[in-house]
Amino acid sequence: MERLGTGIGWRPEIADAVERMPGIDWVEAVAENVCSGHLPDSLRRLRERGVTVVPHGVSLGLGGADRPDAGRLTALAERAEALGSPLVTEHIAFVRAGGPLTASPRLEAGHLLPVPRTRDALDVLCENVRIAQDALPVPLAVENIAALICWPGEEMTEGQFLYELADRTGVRLLIDVANLHTNHVNRGEDPSKALAELPLEAIAYVHVAGGVERDGVWHDSHAHPVPRPVLDVLTDLASRVSPAGVLLERDENFPEPAELENELGAIRRALEAGAVERVKTELRSAAGATAAQRTEPEGVGAELFGEADAARQERTRGGDGEPPVGIRATRREGARGEAPAGAGAARRGDETGAAGATRGAFGLPPQEGVDEARQRLGLAQAALLSALVAGTPVPEGFDRARVGVQARALAAKRADVVAKVAPELPVILGGEYRTAFLGYAQTHSMTDGYRRDALTFAEHLLSTGRPGDTRARRELREWWLERSGPKPRSRRPVHRLAHATRRALARR
Repeated sequence: MERLGTGIGWRPEIADAVERMPGIDWVEAVAENVCSGHLPDSLRRLRERGVTVVPHGVSLGLGGADRPDAGRLTALAERAEALGSPLVTEHIAFVRAGGPLTASPRLEAGHLLPVPRTRDALDVLCENVRIAQDALPVPLAVENIAALICWPGEEMTEGQFLYELADRTGVRLLIDVANLHTNHVNRGEDPSKALAELPLEAIAYVHVAGGVERDGVWHDSHAHPVPRPVLDVLTDLASRVSPAGVLLERDENFPEPAELENELGAIRRALEAGAVERVKTELRSAAGATAAQRTEPEGVGAELFGEADAARQERTRGGDGEPPVGIRATRREGARGEAPAGAGAARRGDETGAAGATRGAFGLPPQEGVDEARQRLGLAQAALLSALVAGTPVPEGFDRARVGVQARALAAKRADVVAKVAPELPVILGGEYRTAFLGYAQTHSMTDGYRRDALTFAEHLLSTGRPGDTRARRELREWWLERSGPKPRSRRPVHRLAHATRRALARR
């Protein structure tokens, strides 16, 4: 894996500051916010200076029940090529559900939601990752996400799930240490145990970000400073492996550049502390090995022992010195500890260990039963997402209070993003915007992205005679008419009058 160094998430709001920051080796840009045919000038200048740019996707939904959309994969591939990126990254998450697979309305979450750590979900995810790998011109890495809710009946820990995924597909991992901390607070999961179960050699790079705790729930906001517990998880990771790259994420509520530079300095110090611990561990291991050699049998017996051990190791290694697939699987079973209840009850036809890894390593077709797994996963995800965004009953087994927290968080995020993609709406509606949008979101789920959501919200208000202020309602109507048609309305008064006349005649 190419050494990346220390980086920061590139966002338009801090583009100028990022260009001036010292010690920035690389940046990451949200893929969906970059047009491959017209790169932002700031990214172009960074590329010309030799700064690596990695596109970070958020909309593929690799953890969803459907296969990845070919158009989205093509767009991601084009961005990787336009930026000259060494890899692309996405998330282990689902972002939409419903549709033909479940014969139910298509729903969009507008956010990353966790997949259940089950064999069904793993089988589907592995096939989706392989589809994406085949469509992309560079390697793919996938990121663990933060979660507010737990799926009932999970069969694996996060570390086991990620190990299986990497082992069966060869995909790289983007480990977000802030998300490990989030899952510690929200789900009681031990970050150190998760790190101990990970395939460290598969880590492409690491994310670090801030968040905030409210009412005992940690929100991975990317809008607050990086807290000490997250830096401690980073130090723990760095004590086990030297990551190729580490990147600071900040998506909103941007501070002064000096504060971002201070956070980058704290990240470097956390890495250095971990490196010191790693060297100490290596020295202790070396000293222990030396002491063990001194106690080995001497003479002919020692020679025979040494030769037998060497032959045994040679038989279990491939030509490059790495353990073959079956040995990796066996080593994994001994390294990952106890599985959650039910993890050992694999269904007939499941592939685990050497068989699954071999299939992934040699590009063999997926095992039978993935289509059935997609159906089961699709129904489960559609039921949960419907409860979150459409107000349907919470599926059995979920924590209703946590589902409520997640639903409110999704609605709040929708309001924030719509305000960004349609900044005129908060201006037109003033202080009523947020209350009006949250009320709309309770009965109107998102079905086709944030821009369509903004138009549907405006149409909803106008159809109910809002806003009450006549001038604001007229401005909202003009805004909606300007953007709802197949092409922008003409600014010439004569043309606008003709369009208005045709509309009036059509209504008769």
